[in-house]
Amino acid sequence: MSSAMRTVLRRGYATASSVKAPIQLNSLTGTYATSTYLAALKKSKDELEKLAKDVEAFNKRILEDSKVASFIDNPTLSASERTKALSSIIPQGASPILSNLLSVLAENGRLSSAPKVFADFASLMAAYHGELEVVVTSAEPLDSKTMSRLDKALKSTKEAEGKTIKITNRVNPSLLGGLLVDFGDKSIDLSASSKVTRFNQALSQGV
Repeated sequence: MSSAMRTVLRRGYATASSVKAPIQLNSLTGTYATSTYLAALKKSKDELEKLAKDVEAFNKRILEDSKVASFIDNPTLSASERTKALSSIIPQGASPILSNLLSVLAENGRLSSAPKVFADFASLMAAYHGELEVVVTSAEPLDSKTMSRLDKALKSTKEAEGKTIKITNRVNPSLLGGLLVDFGDKSIDLSASSKVTRFNQALSQGV
């Protein structure tokens, strides 16, 4: 077990053997998200649902409040400055587990990773609710016909067995074309930009 998971579990009063995550996330942000999920579920299902709402609300605040976003992304603040500032931006009444998570991230100099931790936590909650959360990034918005074809293709995968598929389409013009499909801990890069990158790498290796 990583030190990150041990720290959040300890502060959340959970033990690794008492509860299990619905999916395995192997990234560092996934480790933080998983330990946070376990800490809440150990207390109760109601605590987990409350935490999920608080995480969603705080993530929305990061997206909408430039001051909060700047604080999250500021690498120059000392540990004490980050801890002091956190106490002023975390809403009163928010789950203490959210506060613990943000404190651990701040102490480890990884506060800028909070949005990705929240995204991984959302994936855990989707799996907990029997959903398979799929994020499809494209250069332009996808039409309903394409979304329907994707839904049909994803339903045939092992990961989707017995689950309700929830597809979110995000737009990133830098992809040039094609798709980037993320679900669980997997990522499938079908974008034109990745093909261009591989082409350029092949050219450089051939010179």
